[in-house]
Amino acid sequence: MGYEIRADRKPQGRKKLTRERAAYFQLMQQGYSNREACRIVGVNPRTGKVWRNGRHAHKGLPKASPPIHREPSSPGPGRYLCESERIHIADRRREKATIRQIATELGRSPSTISRELRRNAHPDSGDYRPHAAQARADARRPRPKNSKIATQPELHRAIQDGLDRKWSPEQIVRRLHRDFPDRPELHVVHETIYQALYVQGRGELRRELTRALRTGRAMRRPRRQAQQRTPRMAAPMVMISERPAEAADRAVPGHWEGDLIIGKDNRSAIGTLVERATRYVMLVHLPLGRTPDLVRDALIDTIGRLPLHLRRSLTWDQGSEMHLHHEFTLAADIQVYFCDPHSPWQRGSNENTNGLLRQYFPKSTDLSVHSRDHLDTVAAELNGRPRKTLGWDTPAERFARLLTEAS
Repeated sequence: MGYEIRADRKPQGRKKLTRERAAYFQLMQQGYSNREACRIVGVNPRTGKVWRNGRHAHKGLPKASPPIHREPSSPGPGRYLCESERIHIADRRREKATIRQIATELGRSPSTISRELRRNAHPDSGDYRPHAAQARADARRPRPKNSKIATQPELHRAIQDGLDRKWSPEQIVRRLHRDFPDRPELHVVHETIYQALYVQGRGELRRELTRALRTGRAMRRPRRQAQQRTPRMAAPMVMISERPAEAADRAVPGHWEGDLIIGKDNRSAIGTLVERATRYVMLVHLPLGRTPDLVRDALIDTIGRLPLHLRRSLTWDQGSEMHLHHEFTLAADIQVYFCDPHSPWQRGSNENTNGLLRQYFPKSTDLSVHSRDHLDTVAAELNGRPRKTLGWDTPAERFARLLTEAS
C-alpha cells in the first residue's frame, strides 16, 4: 500500500492556527486591514474578525466565543509614529540627514517621514519639534470628526449646486480649486463628497443618492465593458489604421467620433458625435428610426452646421446604420473611418459620452419622444461641464475658442 494507516484513530479536531493567528495580529499591528491580513495569512476574513472581536451565541452556534488576546509579536513599527521615533527624526534632521536615510533607520517609508515633516512641523517657523509634533498628531487622531462639508455652508451649497447640474464629484472639487485658489475652506477631495453621499445617515447633502450621482447607484461598482457591436457592411470601408496621425494624437481639431445610443426594443435611437480634441458633443435627432438613409440624412444635416476646418474625419463602428457612408462622405465632404471589430476603445471619447448620456436617456426607454430642442439642451449641459482632460475647461469653452481663432 502507498500509505501508512495511523495507529491513533482518535479525532484530531480542527487544525490549530497558532502561527497564523500570531502572524495575523502582527500584520494588524502594522496597519494592514483585516481582509488583507487574512489574505496574507491564508484564512477567511470572518476568522480574523472572530479572533479580534469574539463571537456571539446564535442558533447555529449556541456557544459564544470571547475575543482572543493578541499574541506577542516581534517588535516592529506600528501603524502610527511614536514619540521616540519623532525624537529620532528631529535629531537626524538637525544633523542634515536625508528623508530616505531617516526612513531606512526607522524601518518606515520615505513618504511617511516626508508627510510627518509636512504636517506636524511648526506652522510659522517650519521647525520640527518632536513633542509638539506628537501633541498635534494626538489632537488630530480622535474620531469621529465633523465633516468639512457639514461645517462649511458655502462649500455645502457649492457641492449641492454642482450635483444639481449633474457634475461628478471630481469635476466639482477641481472647479472649486480652480475658481477659488486662495480659499482653502472650499477645497476638498472628491472622496470627501463620495463619503458624504454614501453615508446617508449623516444627511450632509440632504439628497437621495439616486438623485445626487449620475449613475444613480447605491453602491460603487467597477466599470463594465461597453456593449460590443460586430455587424460588418458589404460596402468597402476605410479602416481606422488608415486614419491620419493628427487624429490619433488629438493635436488638430475637427476629427469626430460617432455612434448611436439605442432605445427600447431597438426601435429608436439618438446619434452622438464627439470632437476628439475638445470633447464637444453634438446629438443627432432620429425621430423616425435608424435606417441607413435616415442616419445619412441626419448626419449630413448635423455635420453641415460646422465650418469646413472642423470637418476632417468621422470614426464610427461597423454598425449597419452606416451602410451608406460613402454617400455621406460625398455630401458632407468628410471621410469616414471604421473601427476594428470588438474594439470600442478605438472610440473612447464617444463611448464615455454615451455613458454620460444614459443619465438623460435611460436604457429601455423610447428615445423618439425627445425633441430636437431637448437634445440641444442636453448637449449644452454636457458641453458646460468642466473636464479633467481639458485642464478643467469645459468643451464649450474650448470649442468657442476654436471658432474665434478661425474667424
